[in-house]
Amino acid sequence: MQKEASKTIFVTGGTWFVGSHICVELLTEGFEVVVADNLTNSSEGVLERITRITGNSVIFYKTDIRDRESLESIFEKHTIDVVVHCAGLKSVVESVKNPLSYYDNNVYGSIVLMQVMAKYNVKKLIFSSSACIYRTGAPVPYTETSLIKPVNPYGKSKLFIEEILRDIASSDSEWRIALLRYFNPIGAHASGFIGEDPNGIPNNLMPYICQVALGRQPELLVFGDDYETPDGTGIRDYIHVVDLALGHVKAISWLDNNTNVLTANLGTGKGVSVLELVKAFTKASERSVPYRVMPRRAGDVAISYSDASLAEKELGWRAVCTIGDACRDAWRWQQLNPRGYK
Repeated sequence: MQKEASKTIFVTGGTWFVGSHICVELLTEGFEVVVADNLTNSSEGVLERITRITGNSVIFYKTDIRDRESLESIFEKHTIDVVVHCAGLKSVVESVKNPLSYYDNNVYGSIVLMQVMAKYNVKKLIFSSSACIYRTGAPVPYTETSLIKPVNPYGKSKLFIEEILRDIASSDSEWRIALLRYFNPIGAHASGFIGEDPNGIPNNLMPYICQVALGRQPELLVFGDDYETPDGTGIRDYIHVVDLALGHVKAISWLDNNTNVLTANLGTGKGVSVLELVKAFTKASERSVPYRVMPRRAGDVAISYSDASLAEKELGWRAVCTIGDACRDAWRWQQLNPRGYK
């Protein structure tokens, strides 16, 4: 069987948290990797870290996916085999405040990307979708056929892109598409060289916990302890970012051997509460994490976790890292990089 090392993978948003880990796993597998990112919520410093881990470099272009001319120049220079589309704005709260920017960046940017792909006859695509598209309060675990009803512009933008991609595949049988619905990525690469580096006060739980343990934030704010869960705090499906990245490597193989569209959850299939995650982190780091309970946030759901059995069946993939692994790796990243990539 011929190794897939000759393939060139184009990764949009390849310098952010998940995208950088995808690049590492692709390079490790022997792929050529071309990255486009506008660095809105990431750092160019990650590129040197990726090289340090893998011994190989990505080819990087600082550009926006809405810049058609720039994208076309990249497709002119490189023979792209597969696109991994991670680029996009990703804050739920920000999307509610500024929905037009999310539809412009995420939806319009994706349309430009797809048009350029079609022009250059590149018709294999992996899309970073989200569990945010599922209906709030739907029965758990969420399967790929669970009710869909996103409640914020971020989630809606992901759903709109999914629907556009399905329409494209219906119109042209040459397209092969994997829609990967992420649950809650946490952790970092085991080397400690790359990890999550949010701007300002983190929106996500794990980097918030890390910054409290480091002393960058005074305390963790826990939104709600009166949910119908064992300890009253919200339950989510936290997946190690390296497991998530490896799902994309498996999806490339799926695209080579299948047609049409695959929709698959990438999660652990297990729910972990906020306080359980804090406890696991405390054990892994040997650092206390002071917290203060706040009122529930509007739109938050008590329990959300995946049924990831379809990904195991179709991709031959399942999450193998534990919550302890993720906490240990996230803390190693934070200790080695107390100010992130700065």
